[in-house]
Amino acid sequence: MSYDAIMSETVTITGHNRDQVEAYLARPLSAGPHGGVVLIHHMPGYDRQTKEMAVRFATRGYLAIVPNLYYREAPGQDPDDAAAVVRNLGGVPDERLVGDVQGASEYLKGLSNSNQKVGVIGHCSGGRQSFLAACSLELQAAVDCYGAFVSKSPPENSPMKVTGLLHLVPNLSCPLLGLFGKEDSFPTPEEVNDLDNELVKFGKEHEFHSYDGAGHAFFAADRPSYRPEAAVDGWEKIFSFYAKHLS
Repeated sequence: MSYDAIMSETVTITGHNRDQVEAYLARPLSAGPHGGVVLIHHMPGYDRQTKEMAVRFATRGYLAIVPNLYYREAPGQDPDDAAAVVRNLGGVPDERLVGDVQGASEYLKGLSNSNQKVGVIGHCSGGRQSFLAACSLELQAAVDCYGAFVSKSPPENSPMKVTGLLHLVPNLSCPLLGLFGKEDSFPTPEEVNDLDNELVKFGKEHEFHSYDGAGHAFFAADRPSYRPEAAVDGWEKIFSFYAKHLS
């Protein structure tokens, strides 16, 4: 019989600037070795939904960790309140995000049942940050789920103080999977095409899938935006992609 027990717990990682950052870890207890996944939480924060995704990855045989990107500004606060604090500050600085993802990746690689391969995944703002991390660190796979503001910067009235990332395409370190909704406004299908064209231009391995009838947050099962057909197919593509690059 296979041993399929998992464990989930709160841990502390060493993030950007050697800061001690809270994170949620879910992992198989079998000997492995297992690939690792860093989950970058969305703008609503370090919430139950993202932690449940980590457990889902663990049940599929991955070491999964969610760094709390808002820990410095709002330790111990409700995810909605913490998100409001960080949103008012313009979002998580890109440099800090990269440092925290690096710390989370190193934590996974330090586990005894790691195979030393790590991927990253994010939804919404986390999709942009997943792409940023993959262009800034040496990773083995990256998944961008409808990441906004990759192809261009936010509008002037946006609270998000970030910039577009197309200039980083030459630095992409790993294969990229992109999952998008054709009815999304952030990013629009045109912005997805712009990113696709730039990746082709620089010969970067990637695969993009855009779903009819789906807008932003179509993976979110507890929101009206949920689109089950797109989400089910998206999850299948994520696990197939990671099986290829993280096993």
